[in-house]
Amino acid sequence: MSAGVACEGTARHVRPAIVIPTYWVDDSAATRMQGTYDHSTGLNSNDPELERCLASLEQVRNLPRVILLLVCPLSATDDAERRVERIAAAHPGIHTTIVTNKEASRIAERVCQLAPHVSGDAVSLRGYGAIRNMGLVVAAILGHDVVIFLDDDEVVTGSDFMKLALYGLNQETRQRLPIIAKSGYFYDASGSPLADTTKTGVCHRWWTKRIEFNRWMKRALAGTRISRSNYACGGCMALSARAFTRVAFDPYITRGEDLDYLFNLRLFGYDMWFDNQWHVRHLPPAIAERSGRFMQDVYRWFYERAKLAYAARQVEYNQVTPAQLMPYPGAWLSDQLDDRVRKTALVRALFTREHRGYWHIYRHGRDEAQRYARENAHRYLQLQSFWPAIMDGLWGDIHLAALLEHRA
Repeated sequence: MSAGVACEGTARHVRPAIVIPTYWVDDSAATRMQGTYDHSTGLNSNDPELERCLASLEQVRNLPRVILLLVCPLSATDDAERRVERIAAAHPGIHTTIVTNKEASRIAERVCQLAPHVSGDAVSLRGYGAIRNMGLVVAAILGHDVVIFLDDDEVVTGSDFMKLALYGLNQETRQRLPIIAKSGYFYDASGSPLADTTKTGVCHRWWTKRIEFNRWMKRALAGTRISRSNYACGGCMALSARAFTRVAFDPYITRGEDLDYLFNLRLFGYDMWFDNQWHVRHLPPAIAERSGRFMQDVYRWFYERAKLAYAARQVEYNQVTPAQLMPYPGAWLSDQLDDRVRKTALVRALFTREHRGYWHIYRHGRDEAQRYARENAHRYLQLQSFWPAIMDGLWGDIHLAALLEHRA
C-alpha cells in the first residue's frame, strides 16, 4: 500500500536519540568465529566498525544523544568499556552515553521489580531482541520520545540524516493511519539497495530470499516516499514513543528481531512504514555461511510461524498471515518452510565442509526447532501484557537516569 503523508515535513517537538548496539569480543579467532552474533569486533582491532560509524555521524546536523549498547562477554566488560570510551572520546562533538553490562544489570533488576512474572532476559545485553529492548528502555529512562536505531557496521551518508529519519513520524497518511514506526534501507558496498543474486547453486536454491525480496524492494523504491512496509531494516529504523512504549521487541527469537517487530506491530493494529528516501551504507565484515547460523535461522522461522499461529487463536490480536506478506517474506511463514529446511540441510551436508553440522540439522534440527517453537510460542504475548507497565515505570526514572548520565 502506498500512502502520502497528510502533513508534510518532519516530526516537531520531539526528543530523539540514536541507539547503536556494538558487539565486542577478545581477539581469539575461535571466539570470533563461534560468536552468537553476526559480527563482533576484536578488542585490539585496528579498524573497528564503531569508529567508522561515529566518524560518519559527525557531519549530521542536529545530531541528538547517541546511546551505545556495549555487548560483550561479562569477562571482557572492563576491557571493552575502555576501548569504546576511547573511541567515543575521539569524537567529542558527539554526545554519547555508553551502556555496559554493569548499567544493564541495574536496569534489568528494575525491570524484574516492575514485572516479576516475565520469564527470561526480556531486557538485557544478551540476545538480539533483548538488546533492542535495552535500547528502548534506556531511551525511556532518559526521556527520549523517538528512538533511531543504527548498526555499528553502517555509515551515515549525508548531513540531513536526522531530517530524513524524522520525516513523517508521528503524522498520519491521507487515509488517517498513524506513522509511528518507519524503516529506511541500506546500500551495500557496491552501491546497491538490492539483495545479492550472485550466490547460486544447489546449496542456496531453497534458502534464499533474494528474488522475492528484490521484487518487493524495487516496487517500494519506485512508489511514493512513504508506503506500508513488508520489510524492516534494524540499522535504519525510527520508532516513536507511541510504538516503543506499547510494543516490545521479541527476546525469544534467535535472530531476525527487526522484521519480527514489524509482525508484532501488526498484531496490535499498527504498521511499519517504508521511507524510500532514507538510507545508510552497510559495510559489514565478511561472514561465512556456517551451520550454526543456519540453525539460528531454522529456529527463527519455526518460532515465528508458531508465534503468529498462536496469536491468531487469541481474539484480542490481529492476524498476520503469509498471504498478507507476499511476495516477501510470506513464503517463509508458510508450509514451504519445512521443505526448504529439509532440502537445504541435506544438500549442505553433502556439498559443504560442515558435513556433521548440517547432517545434525537434517536429522534432528528441525525437531529441536519445532519443539522450541511449541514451548515458547506464547511467551512474547505474555511479555507484551506487562510491557506498557514496564515502560511507564521506567520513563524518566531519576535514579537510573543519574546512573546513566554519570557515564555520559
